[in-house]
Amino acid sequence: MLKEKQFISHLYRNTEKREWIIQTNDEHQEGVAELAAMFAGQFGLSSWGRALGLLHDKGKERLAFQQYIRTSNGLPVDDNKLYAEHHHAFVGGLLARELMGMSVLNLLVNQIISHHTGLHDYIDVENTLQNKILPDEITRSNLDIDKELLIKELRESPFVKLNVDMKHLHHLSRMLFSCLVDADHLDTERFMDINSWQKRGSGSTIANLLPKLEKYILNLQSNAADTEVNRIRKMILEQCSRASDCKKGFYSLTVPTGGGKTLSSLLWAMKHAVKHAMKRIIIAIPYTSIIVQTAGILKGIFGEENVLEHHSNFNPDIIEDETKREKAKLATENWDYPIVVTTNVQLFESMFSNKPSVCRKLHNIANSVVILDEAQTLPTDFLQPIVDAMKAYVEMFGISMLFTTASQPVLSGQIRGTNPKETFEGLKHVEEIIPAEFALHEKLRRVNLIIDHHGSTYDEIAARIAGYNRVLCVVNTRRDAKELYDRLPADGVKLHLSRMMCPAHVHETINKIKDLLKDNAQPIVRVIATQLVEAGVDMDFPVVFRQEAGLDSILQAAGRCNREGKITMGQTFVFSLSKEGRNPFGTMALANQARLNLRTDSDWFAPCTMREYFLQYYSRETFDKKDIKYYLYKCNELCFEKASQEFRLINDNSVNVIVNWENSLTLVEKLKETGCNYSLMKELAKFTVCVRESEIKTLNKYGSIDEVLEGIYILPDRAQYDVNTGLSLENHWMEEILMI
Repeated sequence: MLKEKQFISHLYRNTEKREWIIQTNDEHQEGVAELAAMFAGQFGLSSWGRALGLLHDKGKERLAFQQYIRTSNGLPVDDNKLYAEHHHAFVGGLLARELMGMSVLNLLVNQIISHHTGLHDYIDVENTLQNKILPDEITRSNLDIDKELLIKELRESPFVKLNVDMKHLHHLSRMLFSCLVDADHLDTERFMDINSWQKRGSGSTIANLLPKLEKYILNLQSNAADTEVNRIRKMILEQCSRASDCKKGFYSLTVPTGGGKTLSSLLWAMKHAVKHAMKRIIIAIPYTSIIVQTAGILKGIFGEENVLEHHSNFNPDIIEDETKREKAKLATENWDYPIVVTTNVQLFESMFSNKPSVCRKLHNIANSVVILDEAQTLPTDFLQPIVDAMKAYVEMFGISMLFTTASQPVLSGQIRGTNPKETFEGLKHVEEIIPAEFALHEKLRRVNLIIDHHGSTYDEIAARIAGYNRVLCVVNTRRDAKELYDRLPADGVKLHLSRMMCPAHVHETINKIKDLLKDNAQPIVRVIATQLVEAGVDMDFPVVFRQEAGLDSILQAAGRCNREGKITMGQTFVFSLSKEGRNPFGTMALANQARLNLRTDSDWFAPCTMREYFLQYYSRETFDKKDIKYYLYKCNELCFEKASQEFRLINDNSVNVIVNWENSLTLVEKLKETGCNYSLMKELAKFTVCVRESEIKTLNKYGSIDEVLEGIYILPDRAQYDVNTGLSLENHWMEEILMI
């Protein structure tokens, strides 16, 4: 029953009993405090989590807020006074400042006043509290916060005890914020939506799941042919198993393509996690095509209910089982699953975000093993803040990080760029799991690399490709892919892969290529692709062509050549399109030049050559293009909002366009009727192509594009989307007129 003097935090109407069900503010704050303390306890600051929970909604005791929540729900109020505003978050901020002083601005105050809006820049924190006084009706009697315990706990935490660099303070601030906002959402859900609350979590631990992986590997090895490649894969697995019994920290797994690093890295991570009682495995991958492939394998091993796939192209609604579907949707909010497969962008942008919805997951990264797949793809323009973030998470939050790739970048030590003021401060040490004496680059050498520096034309390269029956050609741009594809002869099967094709089309084409390669009845299979096939996509061609690029990209392409060692030696040809004026540009030009700076007699597959390549590549102007250090490294002047706006790993100067493919137009009609919703937009994501703003203008000039809703574009004309090459930027109507 509703009592007039109760401080209401949340309420709902029980329609059957015709009564209000109330969560009092004391109940809510205690519930949040309990959860936040548990979350923050993972890194030694449970009392700080508890303090955040007890203070965050203290402002709901304001008469103004109680009047607001009662009148909003049609309940009577005693006080007829009209209040100008009913904001409540600032009250907890004032109490935190009163309790601990301004020294806790970044550990208590900002988190509390920002728990609905997002972490503020320091000047906005000061402005929010300026001239604010504690309302007379706010009491301190129910605050069970021990100031001495807070001080003691902070002194004994990894942040102080390990003498962690003060520039990492912003990560600690954001982690405490994560503990609060997730606890706040979860306790509210527990009261308002008990069905969703009960569906959360997997119930499985890494220790429970490890035997499933070991059984899968054993079956795989039992059925594998006794080949040299499979013997090496087994040796790598055994080494990863042995090396997992080690302390937490930074590790690398450098395995040439085709060496089975996906399963080997997972075995190391899971055994390492069990050894240290770690909570989850997070696998971050740069490309969605690899994520889909990896997540599919893991779901087959551990079950769909234990593997969370979190990226823009995955729609949980495709999960048939309703309970598993709802669990997956809920888990995308805070990553409360034993195994998470996500993108590099999702992982690192979350670490630098200030938004409550994005930061909720951060505390669930603590005490986890993070596998950073294809580590060479880390964006150099943001390399310093990314490496600093990794240091902070290992030192303060008890994670271990494993870098896996065939092309291991240089991430340790001090590296100077061309600007003497810009020095890359790397990690102190990264422990390599595979001993040098294994010489995997020699044992798994299955390809001859032939480099031609002389420029060629499209016609010349197309003619060379046509000289082989089963061949893959990887180029740098969508335009180059289209030009070469159009020049290939029509005999046999020729296929095109680029981001001018929507994800559903790409996925379908990749599966078609894999099937064709298994079919000996189809002798001619020629594929022209952009870099989307370079890493992790399981294809095996006897011959590969690669347009000039950085050494890491070239070796990734070579990894699609003779992958299974079915022939003695495959051939990978590196070519230039300079005769067409199609030279690498931007960061790719820098990478290509770094390769050209290496000795021509280098062993291109040797780890020492790759190290020298990256040192050449890092001779650049900056490792912090957006000056993130100016926003986050001054402890008394932290600018969370500005840093969040600047830390964007993907250029936003592009627009997603829905194309006419499969049932996309039916979904668009549904969109027009019902408006945007999560499930529908996820489904439509499979049928989008990302185009530049200038390309939008071109399509608009042709009259080919419609704006369905604000900012949502569709290309309804089927003829504007080619069944082989995807979206066309040419005016096909003009071509038809000329033909007439």
